[in-house]
Amino acid sequence: MELDRIRDAARVLKARIIRTPLVYSPTLSDLFGADVYLKLENLQKTGSFKVRGATYKILKNRDKLGPRGVVAASAGNHAQGVALAARQAGVPAVIVMPVWASITKQIATRNYGGDVILHGTSLSESLDKALELSREGRTFIHPFDDEDIMAGQGTVGLEILEDLPDPDLVLVPVGGGGLIGGIGTAIKALRPRTQVVGVEAAVCPSANEALRTGRLVAVGSAQSIADGIAVKRLGEKTFEVIRRRVDRVVTVDEEHIAEALLLLLERKKVLAEGAGAVPLGALLTGAVRCEKGRKVVLVVSGGNVDSPLLGRVLTKGLLKSGRLMRFTVQVDDVPGSLARLLGVVAAHGANVLHIYHDRNVPDLPLHVTRVELEVETRGFDHMEALTEALKTAGYQLVP
Repeated sequence: MELDRIRDAARVLKARIIRTPLVYSPTLSDLFGADVYLKLENLQKTGSFKVRGATYKILKNRDKLGPRGVVAASAGNHAQGVALAARQAGVPAVIVMPVWASITKQIATRNYGGDVILHGTSLSESLDKALELSREGRTFIHPFDDEDIMAGQGTVGLEILEDLPDPDLVLVPVGGGGLIGGIGTAIKALRPRTQVVGVEAAVCPSANEALRTGRLVAVGSAQSIADGIAVKRLGEKTFEVIRRRVDRVVTVDEEHIAEALLLLLERKKVLAEGAGAVPLGALLTGAVRCEKGRKVVLVVSGGNVDSPLLGRVLTKGLLKSGRLMRFTVQVDDVPGSLARLLGVVAAHGANVLHIYHDRNVPDLPLHVTRVELEVETRGFDHMEALTEALKTAGYQLVP
């Protein structure tokens, strides 16, 4: 794939997608000692960059599509992107989603005009079903291993350089490789000095393994907060582009992905899904280091995070950063005991979030009750100070 195809994609997509902003972040710049910018694809139509590639693929090949429209397999962002792109092009779309796909994303895909079929307990089974349906007169739209798809995603790179002509480093999430393949092609063609670094979830390091071994390999994958990039195997086309256009790929563990998501939400008011937060996670872990004065772009690839998952991720992030403390103590089951305990907590500026009284603990004396508290704290130093105050007041924290 070459720059001309990406420029053609930009021409086709003009006025059909949102030209998302590139925002300078004083907070992140102070934190990392560099000039940090956020490319906010979470503000894109459907909440993700995926609509770029899907729209270009469908519009460019409008006269070649199957008589029954298009078909795709996806658990989330690609599903929504294809559904909306097909509706805008006036063609029907069938989207095969695994049976465990979130209800929120199923509803969103249907609302964008897709005919959703739930099939398979894995994405590969959904993919097989989509390929089967493609033999019935539908054109299959691959989520990443397609030059038109990469070209559409590559328009993100063009927009970055239009808004910031001289970035030193661009950090891009890596799943199947379509986004970084497109961005890497655009940036290396126009500004070869700029480093393009991929970031993937440590639990599914398919790009790292492919680059390490020099060949495509399928890796095992655990559940990840960054489910949008938990792709077990790169595409053949994307792998070749990554080898030529990407400087390196790093990994980020789950705790730092959660921490990055929380930091973006609290400090920048940016809601990112796990996949969109991994570039910031790479800075938090030190996997990528910034030099003072360098211009660094973080591609926030999407913001489609389910509300229940968001709650769990935020809790994990608060625990990781020392902002949430949970502890259990035993107190005499008499009037005033709980008030005295809460008085110690209040005197040290902690905010009680949840409290649970449990008198039915095996081997607990009849006159004693166990109290579990979850409190909001300012950090690890605050947690330590509160722990010492509780001990000084005569409370023994129960493991």
